[in-house]
Amino acid sequence: MSRKRMIIAGTGSGVGKTTITLGIMSALRKRGYTVQGFKCGPDYIDPTYHEAVTGRASRNLDSWMLSAEALKEVFIRGSEGADISIIEGMMGLFDGKDPLSNQGSTAEVSILTKSPVLLVVNCAAMARSVAAVVKGFQAFSQETNIAGVIVNEVGSEGHYHIVKSAIEQECGIPVIGYVKQDEALKMPERHLGLIPSIERGELNDFFEQLGKLLLETVDIDKLYQLADAPTLTTESAIFQVSNKKRVKIAVAKDAAFHFYYPENIELLEAYGAECIYFSPLNGEVLPTEVHGLYIGGGFPEEFAESLSANEAVKNSIKNAIVNGIPTLAECGGFMYLAKSITTTDGKEYPMVGVIPAKMQMHSKLAAVGYREITGCEGNFLIDSNMKAKGHEFHYSTSLFFKEISPAYETNGWMGRYKEGYVTNNVVAGYMHLHFASCPKIAENFVNACERRKTHE
Repeated sequence: MSRKRMIIAGTGSGVGKTTITLGIMSALRKRGYTVQGFKCGPDYIDPTYHEAVTGRASRNLDSWMLSAEALKEVFIRGSEGADISIIEGMMGLFDGKDPLSNQGSTAEVSILTKSPVLLVVNCAAMARSVAAVVKGFQAFSQETNIAGVIVNEVGSEGHYHIVKSAIEQECGIPVIGYVKQDEALKMPERHLGLIPSIERGELNDFFEQLGKLLLETVDIDKLYQLADAPTLTTESAIFQVSNKKRVKIAVAKDAAFHFYYPENIELLEAYGAECIYFSPLNGEVLPTEVHGLYIGGGFPEEFAESLSANEAVKNSIKNAIVNGIPTLAECGGFMYLAKSITTTDGKEYPMVGVIPAKMQMHSKLAAVGYREITGCEGNFLIDSNMKAKGHEFHYSTSLFFKEISPAYETNGWMGRYKEGYVTNNVVAGYMHLHFASCPKIAENFVNACERRKTHE
């Protein structure tokens, strides 16, 4: 594993972390480096951008959902074969789950991974005061190594030299570059339809231009030098279980369903699953001779008309579930298995129909946040004595039209509540589970699939 790594952190949300992170990744690629992307926190969308730029699957580093050792194992595994790892922070450097500690923050990830931090500061309408901002971040935590600064929203080259000299004099760390106030550098609005655009390569020219511009205004060689960090080790070995393939699990993967933590798939494989991908959106029916089904989150509402029209796909999934195939459906997958999805314009689209519920889309978030999770009665993946961690983020609500058994009991900032739907072979709900927070989930899933295989 390369010892080169750098966290791109911000003083807050909206300072340009994502744009600058992607520009740095592109610039490093242009210099011939193999770059590995990571994202602090539970976000699924930014890693999609990282992968488009680096050509490597980006991974989440979430210090609340994962133990310290498991997080380090995820980082070490993900960094294999890369010359440098670039870790995009979330929100402000010290923002996390707890306002009274670094728990779940970018700062905590920097400490656990012993990574230097490049602080992104918006210096619009400021001069010497920018140094006070940086100095405050330095003084706030002695454990966090802020190794350098990039200033964003610079009005001119003269403005850059003013803030650069102030920061370097008062803070004793280098300012390695800047990004101008330029509409051409703005990330396209991150609406739901952007994911297919990334997959079709429609943003490649933007990423290319971004890399060129940052090579002109950021000292990439200095960044590479500052990225030197201590060797990282871990005692965790949660992925080293078995290489013997016992079962086949179908995984829905396309523009409608693509929210998967890579570690979830890798843990299923570690416990003996061969994961076979198929695309419901592109008319691919459930593969034959599979023993389990995993439908992750995504944006089924964005493709509701197409998904609804694919009767052969829906029937193949419905028949398999009715016949007992062990199934996990998360968020978008949960919606897809319901009776219907009603979009914000009032149109109702029939879906697979194995869950007795109608899904209603809303223009505002219905729920968001971290969750501690236990299973309700009948949940074959996680029982009431197990605890996992995950994240909830959705704009829809579910309306069940008959009494059902919930899948999970969750605990978050809104308190405890039960959600989802469970039968003897289906676990479905809004929860995005992180299997690395409780690897027993992956083991239970594979074991259920093996029982299914044995009794076919």
